Amino acid sequence: MSRRYFGTDGVRGCVGEAPITPDFCLRLGYAAGKTLVAHERLRVGEHPAVIIGKDTRISGYMLESTLEAGFSAAGVDVYLAGPLPTPAIAYLTRALRLQAGVVISASHNPFQDNGIKFFSARGTKLPDSVELEIEGRLDEPMGCEASASLGKAQRIDDARGRYVEFCKSSFPNELDLRGLKIALDCANGAAYMVAPKVFHELGAELVLVGVEPNGLNINEKVGATSPQSLRTAVLESGADLGIALDGDGDRIVMVDADGEIYDGDKLLYVIAKAASLAGKANGVVGTLMSNLGFEHAVARLGLPFARAKVGDRYVLELMHEKGWSLGGENSGHIICLDCHTTGDGIIAGLQVLAALREHGATLKEMCQDLVFYPQKLVNVPVKPGFDWSSSSSIKTAVDKATQELDGQGRVLLRPSGTEPLLRVMVEGVGEDRVSRIAHGLAEVVRAAVAAS
Repeated sequence: MSRRYFGTDGVRGCVGEAPITPDFCLRLGYAAGKTLVAHERLRVGEHPAVIIGKDTRISGYMLESTLEAGFSAAGVDVYLAGPLPTPAIAYLTRALRLQAGVVISASHNPFQDNGIKFFSARGTKLPDSVELEIEGRLDEPMGCEASASLGKAQRIDDARGRYVEFCKSSFPNELDLRGLKIALDCANGAAYMVAPKVFHELGAELVLVGVEPNGLNINEKVGATSPQSLRTAVLESGADLGIALDGDGDRIVMVDADGEIYDGDKLLYVIAKAASLAGKANGVVGTLMSNLGFEHAVARLGLPFARAKVGDRYVLELMHEKGWSLGGENSGHIICLDCHTTGDGIIAGLQVLAALREHGATLKEMCQDLVFYPQKLVNVPVKPGFDWSSSSSIKTAVDKATQELDGQGRVLLRPSGTEPLLRVMVEGVGEDRVSRIAHGLAEVVRAAVAAS
């Protein structure tokens, strides 16, 4: 059975357009609630319960209300956490022993978009089978429990404080951040109230960026997807380093004192290197987009490496399959299973800082033996349903590009799981050549899209 609504990270789209409409989200809450009820062994009068969190998009108010109504109609109790990072909801779902967590967010997308994603009772993404079951129930007529069986709703007043303490607990007790000046960019998103508390309470002096959300400015020229704002803040303030989170707080990018930007591959390498030196690492999972230089550097640490499909859920699945504790994406999703069940930008940042403190090193020093191959990524807008894999012109262009790289690089085309884009990536020796090949491939894709 194929998916109709769920992508790699829940249901996502432009607000006001299907499926991100009030009526759909009402039915989604009801369908998800009924699925939970069907999976629970309930005593008479007992209700399953979920927690709902959101980022700072203005549409979050509307979607929160409709989801709450849908769950209540299905007989599910609802705990409302307000604006909190996605990984905070994963943690609170486990800590409060709830049946599911729900996050209203479109992560790094602009404010016009929004989405709904779910966590299981264990704080992990829902299995495909459960998402498909929810989709199946969306086709059924929506009902409503009798008044005495409706779900109740209440706010959780201490949700932020619980999560702050959870994040701090992942940092070694014998270390602190005193004497460290950090520029912290919260992307005007879900982490704007909790991330500053975490780093400040561990002793850091902070220069804050992206902590004034107005419902419309999430990810706008700030955050992990726009690290130039962080770079500027670091250089102008004389900070020791900078940390940028994305709109829902599950990815991270860092900047050193010289203004060099460190993506997810580099930060994951710092964590893996420190863990390897401490004898605590057993393997690393990357993705199809992870740089070849990263793979080679991990091998030099004596650690096995495996690639998953792009998407943090697939990274996590492969980590569980391998029994490894470290994995991530170059986009900044980093999963440390010894600390959390899901990717967490704040916790990943703390693991990097702990590595730097333990070894008395800078980011540049920790990454000095990490040499990247030039890599160029071009995003090409495509029409819904565009089948790029059956295009003879694209296939011919890919074959030609692969032949030109002559075994010293890779070509990867993949559709985005969250946007109507085809991502064209070329990696190899020679930055100019890599860029030329990537842009040439992108032009072929654009022509194929126009002709379709």
